[in-house]
Amino acid sequence: MSSEVAVVGVESNGNIENTEQNHRPVFDHPGITGKKLSWQKLPRNDSLDVESRSFPKSSHASEGPSMSVIMHLAFQSIGIVYGDIGTSPLYVYASTFADGIKHNDDILGVLSLIFYTITLVPLIKYVFIVLRATDNGDGGTFALYSLICRYAKVGLIPNQQLEDAEVSNYKLELPKNNRMKRASRLKSKLENSYFAKLFLLLVTMLGTSMVIGDGVLTPCISVLSAVGGIKEANSSMTEGRIVGISIGILICLFMVQRFGTDKVGYSFAPIICVWFTFIGGIGLYNLIKYDPTIVKAINPKYIVDYFRRNKKDGWISLGGVVLAITGTEALFADVGHFTVRSIQISMCSVTYPALILAYTGQASFLRKNNDLVSDTFYKSIPHHLYWPMFIIAIMASIIASQAMISGTFSIIQQSLSLGCFPRVKIVHTSAKYEGQVYIPEINFILMIACVAVTAGFKTTTKIGNAYGIAVVFVMTLTSALLVLIMIMIWKTHILLVISYVLIVGSVELIYLSSVLYKFKEGGYLPLAFAGVLMTIMYIWNDVYRRKYHYELDHKISPEKLKEIATGTNLVRMPGLAIFYSELVQGIPPIFKHYVTNIPALHSVVVFVSIKSLPISKVPMEERFLFRQVEHEELNVFRCVARYGYTDVRNEQEPFEYLLVKRLKEFITGGFLASQRELHDDKTKEKINGGGDDDEFDGVQEGSDKERVVQEGIEKEVEAIEKAVRGGVVHLIGESEVVASKGAGIRKRILIDYAYNFLKKNLRQSDKVFDIPHKRMVKVGMTYEL
Repeated sequence: MSSEVAVVGVESNGNIENTEQNHRPVFDHPGITGKKLSWQKLPRNDSLDVESRSFPKSSHASEGPSMSVIMHLAFQSIGIVYGDIGTSPLYVYASTFADGIKHNDDILGVLSLIFYTITLVPLIKYVFIVLRATDNGDGGTFALYSLICRYAKVGLIPNQQLEDAEVSNYKLELPKNNRMKRASRLKSKLENSYFAKLFLLLVTMLGTSMVIGDGVLTPCISVLSAVGGIKEANSSMTEGRIVGISIGILICLFMVQRFGTDKVGYSFAPIICVWFTFIGGIGLYNLIKYDPTIVKAINPKYIVDYFRRNKKDGWISLGGVVLAITGTEALFADVGHFTVRSIQISMCSVTYPALILAYTGQASFLRKNNDLVSDTFYKSIPHHLYWPMFIIAIMASIIASQAMISGTFSIIQQSLSLGCFPRVKIVHTSAKYEGQVYIPEINFILMIACVAVTAGFKTTTKIGNAYGIAVVFVMTLTSALLVLIMIMIWKTHILLVISYVLIVGSVELIYLSSVLYKFKEGGYLPLAFAGVLMTIMYIWNDVYRRKYHYELDHKISPEKLKEIATGTNLVRMPGLAIFYSELVQGIPPIFKHYVTNIPALHSVVVFVSIKSLPISKVPMEERFLFRQVEHEELNVFRCVARYGYTDVRNEQEPFEYLLVKRLKEFITGGFLASQRELHDDKTKEKINGGGDDDEFDGVQEGSDKERVVQEGIEKEVEAIEKAVRGGVVHLIGESEVVASKGAGIRKRILIDYAYNFLKKNLRQSDKVFDIPHKRMVKVGMTYEL
């Protein structure tokens, strides 16, 4: 049709090869009519079913943050990311030696285990390897999944488009050597196996659920262990009072979350810096005072000796050692709040040295005081520093909770955007730094869960058993996804991949086997919690996919649309109708239901699909894809608004304003395409022959045609503006879903009861996208799935 333009690229083995350089003309509406439009800079793009145009990407890449910003973020990250791992010295030795120290050299073995575990997992694995796998700066289990989805078609919803690969942050790589051939074979196997796709999604959901479980257990164990230190000063303090004080602190912590990570981080960072200074300094003091020879624990021989002496008990004690790296997953999940470089700087310069000194100092103290292992942290503090350390420990434990709470917010935002979590409100709390979010509903649920766990378990020993399983499970799943990324995306040498699996993977599996041994002693809690969350996520995602396939199978063809729109009973009225749907590849069936019951249609209709790409951010200039549906006289358009999973849905500029602005640019681009074709025809006539008179006539004719094109632009833009002045109406498709007749009992429970229960108790789409209520119409229809 006449408004269409040529395709900008062709797909070759998964890559989009641009056929000409992109230039983006800038238009300023209204007032476009007085400006000369140059066809030479016209982009020629394709979109929506390989049929129409998109707005091309920026010609320049955005610069990274300056060093001053990185250092500010590094300082902030100390307060947000490292509170959890930083407060582990409160309870690690007590949890590891739950039955007391049986041999003095066991302290050397445990210190050696702690040293190599912290070095291998948080430092080498996460800071220097896993952080390379961030998705444009964002971390977490879903960031790894989205990377895999971007490089292989493993998503279960068929809404992929060729134009997705043209977004600036969306890059593909062609296999060219042996490593790339291996990557290509793995990619092909994943893409051709429905089981592999579903399994990958379920693994991602499990990892997400475990991280959220961490967000519940971290505040409980951190605050309880810190408050429990009051018994040193007041032996009459009962367990009930300690639990009550802990619950009060937890409630206050969750109440301040609404102020945002930015303000909370700047408040917490100085405290954690003081905490690290104190534990590092006291550790160095104890090292010198009690047993400086403890540094020989750097020799891994003491690990072997430890297991020889203790055998099964040594293996069980690993459940306590692993608590030294709790909160490490928060380091990855929270990276979206900061930057990779800022996390690396703060870890290497502050956190790692302070932790090694703290554990070494406590081990040195225990070498001379075996009987005080049940309260190592407070007993090893010099007497005159007890109260300052107690106060700082309380504050640090509160901050430790913040690390996992922030990580929980980040990872739920990602899963929500990818259709794997029910709708909740996302509040972006910082205009200065991207990725800092707050989710009111989740904050409330976490608070209730933390209070319940603290009141129910009462002691850090039982919570520690539960905590270890959640921590190691997430780390193991992260390693599994990372191996896929190493082979398929990074094209890592196979020997390095095998080395990673043998060293890091085997260590994590040994830890996992140890913590699972304590399943009956509290370890069931995170698994039960993850099971509930996974059930909710799977139900939502499964019905979401069923709805999408239903709409895809029942979409309205352009011919059917013309038949409906030109029907004798249909009245066209002034105004612009924005019809929201999740369907990318056509006009949803709910539209026919609407016009059947309300035989009136606005003069301009735009079908909008809000689509999440498996990347973290989509630049504003690349957000919208448009096409004009066949039969241009109907003035019906389709639009896909593309977002990354960390993009702000409720922008500072109203969505309605942005949509109309981009629609005008799209229409202008269509006429410019016609102008280019006219110029090409004129050039051909000149080449085919003709003298100076013919050339003069051709130029004159071209000028006339350009004037016609300019008038056409004015007419089309005016039609849109007139429709806007007539009123903009937002039509929300609210489909009710029921199981089809004859469906099995599993399907009926899934759709009729579980999904509909979730939907009735969660936010509606108009609240998520901030649609004005005064100009909103909900259109209901029942889908039999």
